[in-house]
Amino acid sequence: MKRAIPERGSITMFTTVWCGYCARLKSQLRREGIPFTEVDLDAHPEHADFVEEVNGGNRTVPTVLFPDGSAATNPSLAQVRERLAG
Repeated sequence: MKRAIPERGSITMFTTVWCGYCARLKSQLRREGIPFTEVDLDAHPEHADFVEEVNGGNRTVPTVLFPDGSAATNPSLAQVRERLAG
């Protein structure tokens, strides 16, 4: 499945409802006003292949997709800001 690259200045975050790290990052992004699109892997398992591909076969969340097409696993808010600014 081809991934839709996020618009400049935003990210796509692959999550699950039970992931505490996901909840923390979503809260931080909202507080900082950083736009994101959330893809819940439990509700949309068809996206799990991408998450596994960028995480060495593991379904690790949160996995973040950036506008440049790169991805990061469980990035900090500072790392997200840095990647969006670069």
